[in-house]
Amino acid sequence: MEKHTKVALVTGGNRGIGYELVKQLALDGFKVILTSRNSETGHEAAQKLKESNLNVSFVMMDVNNQTSILQAVNTVSERYGRLDVLINNAGIYLDEHTKLVNMDPSVLEKTLATNFFGAYHVIRSFMPLMEQQAYGRIINVSSEYGAMSEMSSPGVGAYKLSKLILNGLTQLVAAESNNNIKINAVDPGWVSSDMGGPSAPRNPQQAASSILWLATIGPEGPSGGFFKDGKQIDW
Repeated sequence: MEKHTKVALVTGGNRGIGYELVKQLALDGFKVILTSRNSETGHEAAQKLKESNLNVSFVMMDVNNQTSILQAVNTVSERYGRLDVLINNAGIYLDEHTKLVNMDPSVLEKTLATNFFGAYHVIRSFMPLMEQQAYGRIINVSSEYGAMSEMSSPGVGAYKLSKLILNGLTQLVAAESNNNIKINAVDPGWVSSDMGGPSAPRNPQQAASSILWLATIGPEGPSGGFFKDGKQIDW
C-alpha cells in the first residue's frame, strides 16, 4: 500500500465540513478528489486548495444523478486507477416545522434522494474500485438525528429518517463486505456551516478531525459502527 499515494474522494466538498475534510486529507498526504454538483463552486474550492500546494482535483458529481456518478467513477478510474477513501458528506436539510404526515411529500422524497439514495449509489458505484485492490475506507457523515432514540421526539422528520436509513445502510454494507473494506457512520456534532447555522458550537475543523481518524484505521479498526469524537455511540 505504501508505495502508492492513497486517493480519497469527498462528496459535497465545496464548502463547510466537506471542504475542511478535503483540506485535512490533502494535508495528510492524500491525493484528494473534491466533488460537488455545482461545477463553478467546486472548481473554485479545489483551485483555492491547489494554490496552497495541496494535491486536490475537482470532479463534477451530482449524487442525485446516477449517470453523473458513473461518469465520476470513470474519471477517477482513468485518472488514478484506485480509490482508498470515500467520504459521503453531501447532504441536504429541507425540513419545515411541520409533522411528517402534514409535510409536502416532496420534502421527504428530495431529502431521501440526496441523503440516502445519493450515498447508496455512490457506494455501490465506487465499491468495485475498492474491491479490485481489496482495500477501502468508507465514511458516511450522519447525524445524532439519525439515532433510533430520536424517532420518539417530534420534528425534523424528513432529515431524521434520511439519517436513520443511512445508518442502516452503513451496518448492512459492513455486514456484507470483506473486512478489508470498512464502512462506518459518524456524527460530526452541531457545526457552524450553511446547514448548521452561525450559532452552532463546533467549527468545521473540529468536525473534520472527529471524522478523519476513520480514513486511516488499520485492519484491526472498526467497521459497521456509529461514532462521535472517536467514541462509539448507540444506533
